[in-house]
Amino acid sequence: MHMADALVAPAVAGTMYVCSAAAMTYSIKKVHLEVDTKKIPVMGVMGAFVFAAQMINFTIPGTGSSGHLCGGMMLSAILGPFAGFLTMIGVLLVQCLLFADGGLLALGANIWNMAFYGCFIGGMVIWRMIMKNGMSKKKIMAASVLGCILTLQLGAFSVTLETLASGITELPFAVFAGTMQPIHLAIGLVEGLITSAVLCFIYDARPELLWMYQKKERGKLSYKGTVGALACAALAVGGLLSLAASSNPDGLEWSMEKVSGTTELSASGTIHQAAQKIQELTAFLPDYSFKGSEGAVGTSVSGIVGAVIVAALCIVICICIRNIRKKKVK
Repeated sequence: MHMADALVAPAVAGTMYVCSAAAMTYSIKKVHLEVDTKKIPVMGVMGAFVFAAQMINFTIPGTGSSGHLCGGMMLSAILGPFAGFLTMIGVLLVQCLLFADGGLLALGANIWNMAFYGCFIGGMVIWRMIMKNGMSKKKIMAASVLGCILTLQLGAFSVTLETLASGITELPFAVFAGTMQPIHLAIGLVEGLITSAVLCFIYDARPELLWMYQKKERGKLSYKGTVGALACAALAVGGLLSLAASSNPDGLEWSMEKVSGTTELSASGTIHQAAQKIQELTAFLPDYSFKGSEGAVGTSVSGIVGAVIVAALCIVICICIRNIRKKKVK
């Protein structure tokens, strides 16, 4: 659901940057108060896992479309909504700047559509409500599926509102929304099943890693073993499984093609051109491949390098927040 710059007018892009920045600032304040040393490596590893998982587009049968994980619901169920939101920002920032996945001008909108709803509606509302009186596998599955479906519906609808506000006449609101919502319903269902599988694994392995887990029982694996398993999974997904990703257009591109006849729209203007030039300078592996090549090696390298960079970025962010907290305490 990564929006390209051509889908947003500068005024809309600026508005979404402000909204996302406000949510980010509040999240930093909250994480600053609750940061736990044990969360730091988990934040990095799960950021890497979501980055890698987003590289795998799964086919939606009978549609010619595909979808990929957003990850906000998963991250908030593990890290809590605030740390989860900051981790999602790290993922989307790396995707945008280093891999040209999603427009730089549209980054604020992408953060809102893919991270805000997943973390604050999926995590803070749905996960919190369902886990209020205790946690179980059935509750995890219910929260995951319900949360992913609802938050992807909200994200997809926000995309249509943003294109409407941007005056994208090639995508009439009613028709575009009528195409976006059903396909993202299917994508949300698949993401919910994937999310529940990952969270159920953590529940068995080390349940205290899940946000709002209240018991003192320990799982089957050690803390290091669980984090290590997730780290290995992130590298395997990014380096190997990403090669099996569907070549079908994702839900947004598929909807655009159905409505306008093309998966890409063009945009002119100084601001759009400036954003494009910045991305051309920063993206050393555009579209998750070496420049001028679409080979499998480039995809694998992108998956591994991107996962490592996201993990490092998330850990650095968390450490910086923790150090600021220590200085204020002194």
